[in-house]
Parts: sequence; C-alpha cells; structure tokens
Amino acid sequence: MINTLHIKNVGIIDEISIDLNKGFNVLTGETGAGKTLIIGSLEILAGGRFSKEMIRKGEEYSFVEMSVSTNKSQDNIILSREINTNGKNLCKINGRMVTVKELKNFMASIIDIHGQNDNQSLLNSSLHIKLLDGFAEKELKKEKLNYLEKYNKYKTLKEEISKNYGDDKERQRKLDLLKYQLKEIDEANLKKSEEEELEEKKKKILNSEKLSKNLEVAENEISNITLDSIQNALRALEKIEDINEEYKKTAELVKSIYYDLEDCRKKYIKLFRRYIF
Repeated sequence: MINTLHIKNVGIIDEISIDLNKGFNVLTGETGAGKTLIIGSLEILAGGRFSKEMIRKGEEYSFVEMSVSTNKSQDNIILSREINTNGKNLCKINGRMVTVKELKNFMASIIDIHGQNDNQSLLNSSLHIKLLDGFAEKELKKEKLNYLEKYNKYKTLKEEISKNYGDDKERQRKLDLLKYQLKEIDEANLKKSEEEELEEKKKKILNSEKLSKNLEVAENEISNITLDSIQNALRALEKIEDINEEYKKTAELVKSIYYDLEDCRKKYIKLFRRYIF
C-alpha cells in the first residue's frame, strides 16, 4: 500500500506531498491540473523511462519519493529516484543505493500501473506462469510437478536426439536416405526365402570378427585330431569283437566316432574357407 507520495520539480509541479488513505483513492481535476504528472511520477519511481523535458524548467533535477507498506514488512519502505539534467540517476530503497533495474524489479511487486494501452505486469509474458500458479497454487501443485518432470525428460531426450542425429538439416538428410532405402526394399518384392537369406547374411556381417576368430580356432583344433590313433584302436577292437558282444559294441561305437570326426573335420575346413561373404 502507498502511504505517501512526494514529488519535486516534475513538469509544472514545484513540490507536493500526497497522503493516501486505505481503500480506494481518486485523483480528480481539470485538464492540465497535473494528474498525468502524478501518474508519470509513479512510473518514474517504478523504474520507467524518463525524459529530461519532465524536469521543471529552470531546475537541475527531478525527485520522486514514496513510502509504502507491505504484508511482509510492518515497517514502511522508503523508495526514491532522483534524475538530473546531465542524465545521472540516483535510486534508493530505504536509503541504500540501487540500480534502476533493481528498483524496477522491486516495484513490480508493489505497484501496477494500468493505462489505455499499457500496464506493468499483465503484458509481461515472463510473469504469466507465475500469475497462473498463484491463482491455483494448491489445486495445480501436483499437476505442475508432474508436468515439470515430463518436460525435463522431454528436454533431455531432445538433447540426445540432437546430439545423435545432428541438426534439422542432418536429420532430414538421414530421413530421406532411410525412406529411399525402404522404397528400394519394397520395390524388390523379396520372397520369404530371399528375406531369410539376406537376414542370415546380415547376421554374418554383424558377427564377422567373431566368426573369423572362432572358425579359425575350430579349424586348427580339428586339424590337430589324430584320426590314425582312433583308426588303429578300431582295427584292434575289430580283431576281438567276435569274442564278446561287449567288444563288438565298443568297436561299433569307436567306428561311429571315427567317421563322425572325419566328416566334421571336412565340413569345418570347408566352412572356414568360405566364411567371408
């Protein structure tokens, strides 16, 4: 609440002090009486722009001072602004010197000035969310926190996409390439068997290093198997297989192992030689 307004050397005003009462106050008077100068003085104190032409003719400075009280403070707060003809500004809050910006920020919570085409805060888009939150703080608190959580997640994902796929131009280039490749696949009209063959080739290509390393190991180990020793063991068992049924079964098992190993060796060597696609 504004308690007292003191104006000196503003326009036609020499020096006046206005005491305002609680509730509704009205300033009336004929055209040219100085009503606009009083509102202009409030705008000056609210951090607004100031023209040197507003300094009373023949004076070196204009001075506006105001005493206000707020719900947060029981003591009066004294705000003042002095503007000189040389362009120098002197702003104070309770006697402490501040910048025009600091004065303006402080006054934004103290006063709103509404004219025909302007106001102090309703047209300030940076305050719209704050006004809305203040209007329904309790009702919207949960929804606001939920929104902020999702919004922050969205920003993180957007940054990751931008980092991985580049700017809009680069993303569009990659998208065009993918569309072209998809069109080629559709026009190829691949049959199921061809799709499976391509999928198998793709799998081999993706695992080429793994295939190369392990096939080489398998080829070397198979090559080191001494089939002659197994064959000699088989011949010895064949000589006694007619003596006992158990010897005969053992000879058949060794024979099966021999031929399986021989077949396996041939297949793995052949596979190793053609693993490159």
